[in-house]
Amino acid sequence: MEDNAAIAAEIRERARELDAVICAHTYQRAEVQQAADFVGDSLNLARYAAASEAGVIVLAGVHFMAETAAILAPEKTVLLPRTDAGCPMADMITPESLRRWKSAHPGVPVVTYVNTSAAVKAESDVCVTSANAVEVVRALGAPRILFAPDRNLGAWVGRSLPEIAIELWPGWCPVHDDVTPEQVHLAQDSHPDAEVIAHPECRLAVLDLADAVLSTSQMLRHVAASPAREFIVVTESGILHGLAAAAPGKRFIELAPRMLCPNMKITRLTDARDALRDAESHTVVVPEEIRTRALRAVERMVAVG
Repeated sequence: MEDNAAIAAEIRERARELDAVICAHTYQRAEVQQAADFVGDSLNLARYAAASEAGVIVLAGVHFMAETAAILAPEKTVLLPRTDAGCPMADMITPESLRRWKSAHPGVPVVTYVNTSAAVKAESDVCVTSANAVEVVRALGAPRILFAPDRNLGAWVGRSLPEIAIELWPGWCPVHDDVTPEQVHLAQDSHPDAEVIAHPECRLAVLDLADAVLSTSQMLRHVAASPAREFIVVTESGILHGLAAAAPGKRFIELAPRMLCPNMKITRLTDARDALRDAESHTVVVPEEIRTRALRAVERMVAVG
């Protein structure tokens, strides 16, 4: 087995040679996060990539995240360490199926989660993240919207904005959608003083048990500010590495069974190294016609907040 420290050192050296930065999602393996220049959620990864002076972005995440970086930074080379790292939820909607849905509801604004392909973003009016979905939908001022692809995030937005009629696409994140209230109750029974923090990709019945419903970036800020000493964390387990760094000395409890995304965990340090060794095989490119249309949807979201 290769030594992680040696691989990380090679990554740093190769990154310097290629004028590259390493970006990792908060759900990645701990050793991948430790080797990164920046760790964040999908949109902040793309923003960091676009703002960086580096010419090459190694994005340790899944395919739609690398596409989003390419949308925002077309002049840079974006490398995906594992080109087979996909997202089941993103795959649950295609540009063709979205166009058919739009045709059945003419004039209704289309709001899509950033957890979608560039081609789906290109068919959308505005994108949202789990952190700003309520704010962006409210700012549209529309009495009715189409929300894709996450039915759970859309349901959370609908509960938060009951004055807006929201049509939901029937997509979901398997990792979050599989969580049951019973799992949360079991953790609460063992840790009665712990705060429950949950991601809005979970079902409403699970979110009803949470003390705070938060995106990954919001979780990191919340645990540092909260007076609580223990937290039951209802999202993918990779975030525990960042939570421990954000709030040293506090305790973070996972559900049983653990919430693990196989697509996030597929990337290893050796994959980041191999992407830097063979950039051409790992480059993610978004066709310009799709990129410019997708960019408009992302820029409309950013303009709101």
